[in-house]
Amino acid sequence: MKKIGIGYENYKEFIDQDLYYVDKTLLVRDILENGGKVTLLTRPRRFGKTLGLSMLRTFFEIEYDRNGNVIDKRRYFEGMKVMKCGNAVLGEMGKYPVIKLSLKGAKQKDFTGAFLALRREINSEFTRHSYLANAEILTGEERRIAQEFMHGESSWMERAKLFKNPEEQNKAIQEEYVKYAEALKLLSELLEKYHGVGTVILLDEYDVPLENAWHEGFYEEMSGFIRSLFEAALKTNDALAFAVITGCLRISKESIFTGMNNLNIISIRSGRFSESFGFTEEETMRMIDEYGMADKADEVRKWYDGYLFGKDEIYNPWSVTKYVYEHLPMPEAFPEPYWANTSSNVILRELVFKADEKVREELDVLIGGGTIEKKIHEDITYGDIYQSEDNFWNFLFFTGYLKKVSERIAGEDIYVTMRIPNLEVRSLYRNQIRGWFDNVVKKADRRELYAAVIEKDAGKIGRILTDLLKRSISTFDSDEGFYHGYLLSMLIGMKDYTARSNREEGDGRPDIVLYPENPSDPAYIFECKVRKKFNEMQGGLEEAFAQIGTKRYAEGILEDGYAGVVSYGICFCKKSCVVGLYKYK
Repeated sequence: MKKIGIGYENYKEFIDQDLYYVDKTLLVRDILENGGKVTLLTRPRRFGKTLGLSMLRTFFEIEYDRNGNVIDKRRYFEGMKVMKCGNAVLGEMGKYPVIKLSLKGAKQKDFTGAFLALRREINSEFTRHSYLANAEILTGEERRIAQEFMHGESSWMERAKLFKNPEEQNKAIQEEYVKYAEALKLLSELLEKYHGVGTVILLDEYDVPLENAWHEGFYEEMSGFIRSLFEAALKTNDALAFAVITGCLRISKESIFTGMNNLNIISIRSGRFSESFGFTEEETMRMIDEYGMADKADEVRKWYDGYLFGKDEIYNPWSVTKYVYEHLPMPEAFPEPYWANTSSNVILRELVFKADEKVREELDVLIGGGTIEKKIHEDITYGDIYQSEDNFWNFLFFTGYLKKVSERIAGEDIYVTMRIPNLEVRSLYRNQIRGWFDNVVKKADRRELYAAVIEKDAGKIGRILTDLLKRSISTFDSDEGFYHGYLLSMLIGMKDYTARSNREEGDGRPDIVLYPENPSDPAYIFECKVRKKFNEMQGGLEEAFAQIGTKRYAEGILEDGYAGVVSYGICFCKKSCVVGLYKYK
């Protein structure tokens, strides 16, 4: 069996090291036949965008060996689908100079840091084409400028030593800003002059610095630089053969792609390029079969299928690959949310934290397996995401947290019915909501609750707990662990008491016990039950009382030397609870 390439994003490494590769080389044909002068491909994170661009670079780029001979690219595509596409496609192999730039490293705390990170990437791309520094076909001034970019980092550090105050540094940054906004256009012009053919530009994860800048508070500065960079390289560049850009989100033209009439945008709703990123059903089943996991097909489908690109059902490629990798040594291992654990999920967390009652109701519907319908609009700016609920849902849809079930048109508006795509993403919602609710509980003033416990006011305890539950969602109705954790978190922090869960006492393990630091004070027992119907809550309370008595919880605590015991039975149902004081005979 071939090695599974976890973390590999360089296409050549897949071939040179004989790693398992799902053949996506028809992306070459589709770019040539269906792409625009500039093609923007948006897909969720970890769906193979970086590897796809690496494959395109390998195919299109003209490369030389150490002796100056042109490298034959065919060895990288032997047996691949693209080799059956005919001369019109294969004739483009190894024909172009290529600029490939990744923007995903620009995730710093301020604009200066993020800009300098992009600056290093641009310098590195000039260095990759170091042969330009000695190219006789270029003028002396052109060679000098190329060398200046190749040594940009060291020259910048030398200049930085001359800065005497922040104003001088800011001035220098602005000069660099203007210089580097034109850098890709300049490099493409030099490459065209040297090779005699237009330059292909590949830009990966273009929206990462924009998302980061929004969260860190310098969105206007970063969007201004990205806009200037793109306008020069992609809009007013006669040396451009064509360009391909990837990202998770389609940022509005007015924000980034101002006036770019040559832009062809392919989102997850497009019928084109639908199989270029992510695994199809056939590709997924073939992979798990080759690694002896055909019996896991249903599990893989429930956890990692469910995305709809155009009309094609797509599996999450990162999660499928990780699943196979992790289950080879341990076939009995449980599936995990691999994709959900690869990002901070900032936007989803913000949605949950800011949710009002209406949004919580819709989240409840989604997590319960239901659907919601929202008006769709693909042009989004990060500044608009938090302006309306519809913007939130659109963001979640286009970035893979929701999938399309159906769509309809009403007048000029398109409405999409959405649901959570699979168990992996559903677990992410649940974890985020649990985290949000835990945060609500932590911020709650629990002094009244503690007083009610001491005063043996069962009715007041129930009212306080119910009030907080109303800020949750009812998806956790039958989840006894949720209620148990909720109650425990509410009781932790009671002065002069220590909360313990499921500790052995008497003939069993009470759900929660508050042990006093002073043995002369009473201990408090809490036994919890959950019911699905409100008219069953009294029965749940009586069951809790019966368990307290028959399991002799109090006897165990008294045997440890504590002076007294107070016991409460609690029954939860949806967003309500009833509390009763157990009466010892």
